[in-house]
Amino acid sequence: MNALVSARSLKKRYGGSEVLHGIDFDIQPGRIVGLIGPNGAGKTTTLKAILGLTGYEGELSVLGLNPQTQREELMQQVAFIADVAVLPRWLKVSQALDYVAGVHPHFRRAKAEDFLKRTSIKLNAKIGELSKGMVTQLHLALVLAIDAKLLVLDEPTLGLDILFRKAFYQTLLAEYLDENRSILITTHQVEEIQHLLSDLMFIKNGRLVLNSAMDAVTERYTEVLVKPELEAAARELSPLHERAVLGRKVFLFDGQSRESLAQLGELHVPSIADLFVATMGGLPEGVAA
Repeated sequence: MNALVSARSLKKRYGGSEVLHGIDFDIQPGRIVGLIGPNGAGKTTTLKAILGLTGYEGELSVLGLNPQTQREELMQQVAFIADVAVLPRWLKVSQALDYVAGVHPHFRRAKAEDFLKRTSIKLNAKIGELSKGMVTQLHLALVLAIDAKLLVLDEPTLGLDILFRKAFYQTLLAEYLDENRSILITTHQVEEIQHLLSDLMFIKNGRLVLNSAMDAVTERYTEVLVKPELEAAARELSPLHERAVLGRKVFLFDGQSRESLAQLGELHVPSIADLFVATMGGLPEGVAA
């Protein structure tokens, strides 16, 4: 099956500084991919390249199209939600629907209105009167009504309370994802999307330091709550990371036999957050684990 997104030696320079260092990745149909990295790592630049919003070096194909030369055709098949997306506050909800219906050939207005009926958003309400959560619901209604093959989400739930965040992702799973469509997500709230992801990419200083299916991640990495008397033995196995938890040491191992690790203590599958901290080289200075 052909990849929806395929990047080879993808590079981006701003002036004399290279912010993407020749990264390679594929996004297959029917996948939910998390692109995770600290601020300034290259996440937004990667998304902009995919969406045709910035130039780049290397090869990049999105739905079989070149984002730099075929952006108009591309955006008929791609949808995008970002925290920075701003609809005019003076615009009414019905006018927002009118606008998208007028500019997007694959917009299904009836589907958007059906979604909004399940919310407290009124068609005659001005966007400036809506809460942040309601504006996000409106964006979601507009996007779900577009027959897009790729949905790109850049911090889509930033600033929302936990109920809105959970409802947002549940709606995506129920009403958008299928075997032919994929979702690419960047977020700092990695714990909330861990159970959703099929694939995981960590980006650090413009380089992919992890690019794997989630099934392979859970097989590859193991956390061990090590018995105090065996900490020295654990360090001899070259753990990727260690941290203190309630007076005990937790070691993260990459590719070690779980049978041998079981002799050191309790085994656990690491969370994405803990794996991220370990892969990025630990917590920032002054931050406790």
